[in-house]
Amino acid sequence: MQEKTFWLDTVEMPAPARQELPDRADVAVIGAGFTGLSAARTLAKSGAKVAVFESQTIGWGASSRNGGMVLTGLKLPAATLIARYGKEATARMYAASLAGIDFVEQLVREENIACDFSRTGHLEVACKTRHFDDFRRSAEIIALDFGHQQRLIRKDQLHSEIGSSIYHGGLVDDSSAGVNPARYVAGLARAAERAGASIFEHARVEEIQREGARGWRIATPRGTLRAQNVLVATSGYTSRVTPALQKKIIPIGSYIIVTEVLPEKLAAELSPRNRMIYDSKNYLYYYRLTPDRRMLFGGRAAFFPETRSTIRRSAEILRHGMLTVYPQLRDAKIEYVWGGTLDFAFDIMPHAGQLDGLHFSLGYAGHGVGMSTYLGDKIAQSILSGRDENPFAAIPFPGAPLGLYNGRPWFLPAAGLWYKLLDWFS
Repeated sequence: MQEKTFWLDTVEMPAPARQELPDRADVAVIGAGFTGLSAARTLAKSGAKVAVFESQTIGWGASSRNGGMVLTGLKLPAATLIARYGKEATARMYAASLAGIDFVEQLVREENIACDFSRTGHLEVACKTRHFDDFRRSAEIIALDFGHQQRLIRKDQLHSEIGSSIYHGGLVDDSSAGVNPARYVAGLARAAERAGASIFEHARVEEIQREGARGWRIATPRGTLRAQNVLVATSGYTSRVTPALQKKIIPIGSYIIVTEVLPEKLAAELSPRNRMIYDSKNYLYYYRLTPDRRMLFGGRAAFFPETRSTIRRSAEILRHGMLTVYPQLRDAKIEYVWGGTLDFAFDIMPHAGQLDGLHFSLGYAGHGVGMSTYLGDKIAQSILSGRDENPFAAIPFPGAPLGLYNGRPWFLPAAGLWYKLLDWFS
């Protein structure tokens, strides 16, 4: 078992063209993941001079370490969203989640990115009978108010979708997709460079300073650049360089194990329709087959961001969870384990717009592959046009209650315990 990311073994990441840091750019993008590279591509295709700064390497964060699930919907249930924002605003946000998948599919086709994109659909499985009742109500709301169809799968029919007997039914959405995220982010980087964007790796932004009408001064170890606009696309790795945003984002660890290649018959038994699968708990598991027939199994095994110790401990927890779902895998060797950091806002919603003059898009809460690509493009369009038309710019972006958060998530152990209790009683 190796502490490394499976997806990165399937791709050779592009090496950005070697070049000196220019004195000026129209837009400085911080972060070379899905959001930043999607925005850079759109901006550069429109003729803007774009510089992308990445503290590590292309796709180093969540963009290469996720499960490769391109999902419909948002993290919160439709009924919760309607109660909070109203039907009209929620319908626009839900439509954005669907448009995000279409946008990824279109981009992959236009840029000829070989990333195993496939509309395999997703399956949400009910851990309790009452959760299946929630699925029924949610599907009715989504069909009636948003015009999007999902299918309920009763417990006695669930064997056609999953080779596990522990669940109480499921909900299928055929619009969701799977992708190799490392190949996808590599293709995005190449597309952004072809369009004319410049990418600078190992260029951690150390300071962003406002210079009045002239724009912004961005300081990095590779030099200083001035830009008219700045887009912050740092998600779970948002730092003190942008303190107002850091105080609104909670970094949460997510962990994944991947088995050896499975026999074809066993793989077909585990996931007959090759769905993207996740369960109905708050402390959830998510899992899928990789394109080469491995079982990828992930979850919130530890809330803290990744370290060597949390990765090792999480591998044990996740293997136990995987065998609870799939006893058939008791003899399967675990060949990969890794961790990464998700970004949650305090309201568990995506947010994209402007704060203190900086453009930003973050807070994807585990639904980021499609949404980040889509919102990167939308924020780029707003920079070009001066009009912010994405639906998440219009919703409040709350910070911590009473301001009791400075970017260091001291409360994560208590939050983890709280969600475990919710799963026990709900």
